[in-house]
Amino acid sequence: MGRNSPIEWTHHTFNPWWGCTKISPSCKYCYAERWSKRTGSKLWGATSGRRFFGERHWHEPIVWNRLAEKHHKRRRVFCASMADVFEDRPDLIQWRRRLWQLIENTPWLDWLLLTKRVENLKEMIPWQSIWPHNVWLGTTVENQKMAQKRIPILLQYPAIVRFVSCEPLLGPVELKQWLIHSDEKGTGNRTSATIYAGTNGTRINWVIAGGESGHYARPTNPSWVRDIRDQCMASNTPFHFKQWGCWRPLEKGAKPISKTTCFEDTNGKSVTLLRMGKKAAGRELDGRTWSEMPIYEFDKGR
Repeated sequence: MGRNSPIEWTHHTFNPWWGCTKISPSCKYCYAERWSKRTGSKLWGATSGRRFFGERHWHEPIVWNRLAEKHHKRRRVFCASMADVFEDRPDLIQWRRRLWQLIENTPWLDWLLLTKRVENLKEMIPWQSIWPHNVWLGTTVENQKMAQKRIPILLQYPAIVRFVSCEPLLGPVELKQWLIHSDEKGTGNRTSATIYAGTNGTRINWVIAGGESGHYARPTNPSWVRDIRDQCMASNTPFHFKQWGCWRPLEKGAKPISKTTCFEDTNGKSVTLLRMGKKAAGRELDGRTWSEMPIYEFDKGR
């Protein structure tokens, strides 16, 4: 974690601290908790401490920003892969304030703030009607219940890019009512959609989807993924399929070589999923990879 992140949809990862408390179905087999345990840290739960970092760690994004400016290429930073920036704890207040200042001091970095705690934004975000141009705000929606709960709150905030992460995808999710409309500004080239700062309305600008990884990974019905992709295609919304996780659809005619499970697709036909490692399962969906990203342009005066 850090510079050159292995996460497919970001360039770098920055953690202002490590540790969190589980609050959602998608948290059940949290990869970050597993990772912290491997390092010998006990950081999960309301009564556990959090791991904080020194000056060298906090200086890293400053270096990334200088390099991005030098090469005139913006870089995305996934903020808090090992935590939730909007967790409500007194010991996080000073570190969150430091993070806001860091974001404002690194204008060549696009900071991706992904949270399951959108209800805490009002009390914790320092910006009001105008946000920094380099803040992308997202929320996790692993099923329809979480979509209904979190997306309306997310869309109250004027971040230049609003996105949802349907990972791990645990059920079907209907997003149509919140996606950008096909008649809104966009490139229409199915590799990106242009977001114009200040004119992105009240819509989701980007959708990520993916299955779960890890020893206890729950399988994702391929129909759920395809449905989200098709909703995005119909609305010219960039779609990024991150991974199958540990369960991948068994190819037609192939013989299972390990544990399998079955789902029904939208036509009622049985689909067999084969359990395998995340790397072996890959991220190909219907013969291609989906790595679409939003591209934005600044309005004058932004």
